[in-house]
Amino acid sequence: MDKLCKIRDIQKALENYEIAFDKKFGLSLKEAMILCGISEAECSATELAEKIDLTCSNCSKVINSVEKKGLIQRTLGTNDKRNMFFRLTADGKEKLDYIIRYKPEIPEALKNLL
Repeated sequence: MDKLCKIRDIQKALENYEIAFDKKFGLSLKEAMILCGISEAECSATELAEKIDLTCSNCSKVINSVEKKGLIQRTLGTNDKRNMFFRLTADGKEKLDYIIRYKPEIPEALKNLL
């Protein structure tokens, strides 16, 4: 039972962290992971889903959300126009830099896990 209570505490700490993160940066953790996932180089939705460990369906929804915020842009593949690739916009790079510089405090319950 003790482990179950600790898991509950971790879950609550993560929920609180995500709320604080969203308030401070205007992004969910998944949206921020999308930015991190394409920070080095453009990639396809499938590659991005694998990088950040989301299902393709879930990743697609998050990609659309971040794209609507103007933080990423999609381009068509040069060899195959059915392929889409994603990269950060200037605003996306700026937002990611801001997150890296001013991240919210990690709750104690999560610090021990990192």
